[in-house]
Amino acid sequence: MAAMATLLGKVIVITGGAQGIGATTAAALVRLGAKVVIGDLDPVLAEKTAGELGGDTLALPLDVTDHRGFTEFLDEVERRLGPIDVLINNAGVMLLSPLADEDDAATAKQIDVNLRAVIHGTREAVRRMRPRGRGHIVNVASMAGKAGFPGAATYCATKHAVVGLSEAVRQELRGSGVDISCVMPAVVRTHLADGLPETRLFPSLRPEDVAKAIVGTLQKPRFDVFVPKSLDVTGRVSRLLPRAAAEWFMRAIGADKVFTQAHAGARAEYEARVRQP
Repeated sequence: MAAMATLLGKVIVITGGAQGIGATTAAALVRLGAKVVIGDLDPVLAEKTAGELGGDTLALPLDVTDHRGFTEFLDEVERRLGPIDVLINNAGVMLLSPLADEDDAATAKQIDVNLRAVIHGTREAVRRMRPRGRGHIVNVASMAGKAGFPGAATYCATKHAVVGLSEAVRQELRGSGVDISCVMPAVVRTHLADGLPETRLFPSLRPEDVAKAIVGTLQKPRFDVFVPKSLDVTGRVSRLLPRAAAEWFMRAIGADKVFTQAHAGARAEYEARVRQP
């Protein structure tokens, strides 16, 4: 059995790292001695989070939809700390409604943050890591990248695209010494999931659950990272079933209502904030 890689002294960048999964993952990595850089659209919150984490955690402003700014952010990290060992593309947004009711601004926002930014970040990481023959890219997707859920069509589309992107880049990186992982959690209790109901089969996760999985794949690289691990088995079984049977199963466990029955009032603050230019 291969020994787990040490993260001591590794330069690890996390987008959307000021709160939620990003901040919790940063905390876990700091405890293991990594040099963590938090990039976030909210610089005040990022600075606060970095200060609370300690361990020389660095916070820098980052708008992942500004591709030139994203590149300059990574350049600044390398100027200050040296080559980036790990990039965790964690920043993401979710705006809910039936597709027919979704406005162009909501569509564009989700594509820009969830997909175009991940493509850009992944490309930048490959360009920096492959010449050195080492590095690890972690793309945080979702189980919505493996199945379609009514009420979140564009969100699902972006996450499906991130899974496909990661699978293709994995093949491009074969033999390069650079690893890539795709993290696919169920519903995680962060602000992104405000107002979402529970399902019968899969209770919602804590950010700590996802952070633990991310740390695990950095220590022992693997591509598919399902959280919880049982999602892998469930997905494999559902793909063997006829479509009608698989969709019946989704309805039976209430998965078809996760997004359509979200409490609009509980999501109002989050969605208003995401929609800000």
